Amino acid sequence: MTDLATPESGLVSPAVSAAALAAATAAAAASHVEIRDLTEVSDLTEVCRLFASIWQPGAGAQPVTTELLRAMAAAGNYVAGAYEGDELLGACLGFFGSPAKASLHSHIAGVAPRGLGRGIGFALKLHQRAWALRQNVSLITWTFDPLVRRNAHFNLAKLGAGPARYLPDFYGPMRDGINGAGDTDRLMVRWDLPGPAASAASLGEPARVDAAALRERGGAAAALSVAPDGGPLTAVADGPVVLVGVPPDIEALRRRDPGRGQAWRVALREVLGGLMAEEARVIGFDRAGWYVVSREKSS
Repeated sequence: MTDLATPESGLVSPAVSAAALAAATAAAAASHVEIRDLTEVSDLTEVCRLFASIWQPGAGAQPVTTELLRAMAAAGNYVAGAYEGDELLGACLGFFGSPAKASLHSHIAGVAPRGLGRGIGFALKLHQRAWALRQNVSLITWTFDPLVRRNAHFNLAKLGAGPARYLPDFYGPMRDGINGAGDTDRLMVRWDLPGPAASAASLGEPARVDAAALRERGGAAAALSVAPDGGPLTAVADGPVVLVGVPPDIEALRRRDPGRGQAWRVALREVLGGLMAEEARVIGFDRAGWYVVSREKSS
């Protein structure tokens, strides 16, 4: 790991920055990778190839280009890669938001198929957290497709980030191997880096929600669930806690049945997007496939 060892003085306390560094170092060691800040053209070209192999964009398109990454790195933004020896297994790009350096927006992160299941994505995010805290940045934002169950669990449960906004068709058509040709709705999340949720998650102790227990003992009701045919099933849920379900594998469903995949997009936009528009709060995600949403106002 590089460029993380000496916290700068400023808004973020040295103790918080040191703890973040320790957690990031431990996560990288557990994944058997070394995470490096990247600036050289050859390394950045490798990152572009990695992202292209993951997203499989249409002819002539790329998720990012070497020139863009070079400019981002030269301007002091975050570009990092996770290596096992000389092999790049994962990478992440983030750039500073407005006002200057008040936040970091994490634009893209990916792990090669050979690196999946080893915690490399988690290690990359903890490295990014420690790097940002060293820059006196206490907030990272990013977007993800709220229909992708594993990403919802990773972002909200594993990392302790919190949804801020539902963004319909945020990127417009992408037409790659992951997003397909449909609308690109996204959840914008905010990761409060020195906050208790992110700090606990960095130590492998994230807050958890139990949708089944909330249904049995707390009166929570499902506003959206998976129908027997795999499509979306909506219902009235008027209680203070609402469960919003997503399918087990939306990417496979899109490839197999694009119409049903689009039906899920519309249903989640109406249900989850509608709840968030009414200022309901997503308080967690159950790995079984449920967003847990509270209608109660935070104090």
